[in-house]
Amino acid sequence: MDFSKIRQALINLPNGASEPIVSSVFITELLKILGFDVTETIPGFSTGNGGNAVDYAVRKNSDNDTFIETKLNPYLLVEVKGRNINLHPKAAQYKSTVNQLKHYLLAPNCKTAQWGIIANGDYIQLFRKHGKVIYPATPCIEITADNLDKVISAIKQKIENPLKALTIAIYNNKGGVGKTTTTLNLAAMLTILGKRTLIVDFDPNQQDLTNSLGQKVKEDSLYSWLVNDTSKEIPKNLINSFTVSYKSGSVWQFDFIASDAKLKNLPEANLRQLINYGRLRQALESFKQQYDYILIDSPPNWVFYSQSAIYAADVVLIPTKHNSIYSLNNAATVIESFIPEIQNVRKDGGPIPLPIFYNGESITDPAKKTAEEAIDKIIEQAKSKKPNPIDLTPYFYPKTTSARKDLHIFDIPSYAHIAGAAFSHVPAVFKNKTACGHYLGLVREYFLQ
Repeated sequence: MDFSKIRQALINLPNGASEPIVSSVFITELLKILGFDVTETIPGFSTGNGGNAVDYAVRKNSDNDTFIETKLNPYLLVEVKGRNINLHPKAAQYKSTVNQLKHYLLAPNCKTAQWGIIANGDYIQLFRKHGKVIYPATPCIEITADNLDKVISAIKQKIENPLKALTIAIYNNKGGVGKTTTTLNLAAMLTILGKRTLIVDFDPNQQDLTNSLGQKVKEDSLYSWLVNDTSKEIPKNLINSFTVSYKSGSVWQFDFIASDAKLKNLPEANLRQLINYGRLRQALESFKQQYDYILIDSPPNWVFYSQSAIYAADVVLIPTKHNSIYSLNNAATVIESFIPEIQNVRKDGGPIPLPIFYNGESITDPAKKTAEEAIDKIIEQAKSKKPNPIDLTPYFYPKTTSARKDLHIFDIPSYAHIAGAAFSHVPAVFKNKTACGHYLGLVREYFLQ
């Protein structure tokens, strides 16, 4: 690949270059080197959301479908800013630009878009869209003539080879919030919707997920897979299938990795000597073109297994209880401390937290009011926390905007069939229409556009 033209474009870009100058001098060369020609590039692309237009939309042409003619099914969106806009990750202008890109990616005319880029000639970042989920595919990188080749090559490699799976860790530092129930029923709902799904029981000391499916805990499969980090061979008994058949002839199936006895009660110090907590992420790479979703059921507390699950994830789904201040406080700890800790190690922008949801409780108006008061206090404390203040509003009240306060939090209500499904060893979604409706709501709220 010849980077001479884009490197020279970056060198020629004035320090205070406005957005039109950044676009004409740098972005046009960027799109060329990413493999898109002028017939595959539409500037000022209408997103279908009012009069909003993203700076560039691109897609490869196919037989009888030239993008600049059909203007359909964009693949990559690019939002450009001038050099006077600060895209450093801690800047307010960075956050507003990311939100702007996310709105464009979710707009009616952009449903097919899988990637988004923000760039201003000083910084560049790539985002991946999987259904409704938009998460960083790279960190926000300061570009120079020296690192430009490497940065652009990495972006090009990713957009040309998208991984099929979204990896989700289901986690709260507090126990008893229904992580395993959520994992099982989310997997079941995704399966019904035609998504190939793999779930991982990564709580070997409890083994609730494996037991809930009525499966025997393996003596050794997960252990050897994780310890043998130089081998690409997957143990034959690692992947199991859970199948439900109906009299109508319908058959639903998802795959799972059971816990095993060899990992149970292995001391934390021994675990860390045997297995790097980045190993699960590395090992799951083998499955990211086979599945649409990989779900990891993780234990509470900030221990090796939960750290490994978060490290392996693209996003973290956080169940809470509205009537448990401990679950809300622990959710805040996950968002403001634990996830940033992993982000600092991974250095690729991920994982990111999804907004919390209330899980498995009936909510009265007085109880809801009490929870809102507790959340408001949590948010205010996080904003003033030094040295790293954070605004938790998007994670507790995701529908709130600068113009409108909306305290809605998604909830899975209390329902006996969901709680009692463990006794039958079949996820409630496969057995009960009401339970199915609740988890369909969860999937639509968080994952499917």
